[in-house]
Amino acid sequence: MNLNARKAILFDFGGTLDADGIPWKERFYPIYLEEGIDWDFDTFGRHFCASDDSLNEEKLDELDYAATLLEQVSRVLRSGGRQDDRLARRIAERFHADSLRCLERNRLLLEELSTRYRLGIVSNFYGNLEFLCEEIGYRKFFGTVMDSARVGLSKPQPTIFQAAVEKLGCLPEQVVHVGDNPVRDMAPAKALAMPHIWLNTLHPERQACCEDDQVIRSLLALREILP
Repeated sequence: MNLNARKAILFDFGGTLDADGIPWKERFYPIYLEEGIDWDFDTFGRHFCASDDSLNEEKLDELDYAATLLEQVSRVLRSGGRQDDRLARRIAERFHADSLRCLERNRLLLEELSTRYRLGIVSNFYGNLEFLCEEIGYRKFFGTVMDSARVGLSKPQPTIFQAAVEKLGCLPEQVVHVGDNPVRDMAPAKALAMPHIWLNTLHPERQACCEDDQVIRSLLALREILP
């Protein structure tokens, strides 16, 4: 993959900017287990998706990161018949603290990249991602923030990527997409002939979708591969 002619970078948010390649569901699950919720992963996944679906339908507005996580966890517990406000707060606060550590670590990287590339975010989120980016001091780095609940498009639809590319004033082949999900991130980028970098820490044994794809284990590795 020749990255020298690239003008912009698109990032996923959850699992990419706030963690090194671990999606929310997989990050949350061990915390639930440690807090005494003994669901198997499939059961947890059903309740997690029910919470996500209900939040997407509501299209959140100016709800900050901590409150968003608390709402997500509260709905998971409620879906599973385990509603407990104090438990929900403990789980959400642990996840929030871990996320903030990663977001703060990545801040300098984004600042550096923003001097050489146009940056954007493409994320399946709840309608408040742009507000959240303002809250954590990230909004200034990004020329566009594509929040699925706001734009009415969602990954893995290539159209949400195309919309982001157009907002950045580029062609797909001039943009690199960085994400952690081979289905929601890599596949639609490939469909648009957009170069893509897979942030893969969960499944190091898996092969990338394209022969010349870059695979990284930490977002900081972008310093080594992006000119």
